[in-house]
Amino acid sequence: MRIIFKPLLKAFGWTLIGEQPPHKKCVYIFAPHTSNWDFVIMMMARFCFKMKPAYLGKHTLFKPPFGWFFRMLGGIPVERSSTNNVVDQVAKIFEQRENVHLALAPEGTRSKTNKWKSGFYHITLKAGVPLGLAFLDTKTKTLGIARYIELTGNLDDDMQAIRDFYKDKIGFKPELTSDIRLEVKDS
Repeated sequence: MRIIFKPLLKAFGWTLIGEQPPHKKCVYIFAPHTSNWDFVIMMMARFCFKMKPAYLGKHTLFKPPFGWFFRMLGGIPVERSSTNNVVDQVAKIFEQRENVHLALAPEGTRSKTNKWKSGFYHITLKAGVPLGLAFLDTKTKTLGIARYIELTGNLDDDMQAIRDFYKDKIGFKPELTSDIRLEVKDS
């Protein structure tokens, strides 16, 4: 697939940034997520990087008769009920497996939102793995994984580093770009 997609991206004017992931375990976030084209372009990049990223899916998707299919595509079943902590479930998977590249879209939707979902942040911290910043930028027609960061646990500082990275990245539908901030819940 790499042989097909790398020249195809180039033919469409896209430049791929980054190289094959240097980490055996990593959480990747992708932004901005404003269009169905994001998925298509990033899937092409996935093959160019020789990645097999995992994704989270509702546990019921992984039951027969089609569970094997979702697992084959990298799916990780999670139980999302209120009595189960998804962050702990996923951190345990990082602990148990030798190689895990988990890809998440922190916006959670292609629509504009006033905040990102916080799961990526908590999973990355709990698993103690790097956070890969994957992107596409329609203005410069670049895409890839340009930076890895180690989260400190200081939410303000960590989110500022993430905002600084994504601030000039333009999606296919810029008007749908979500605010890069996490909802902070009172205890």
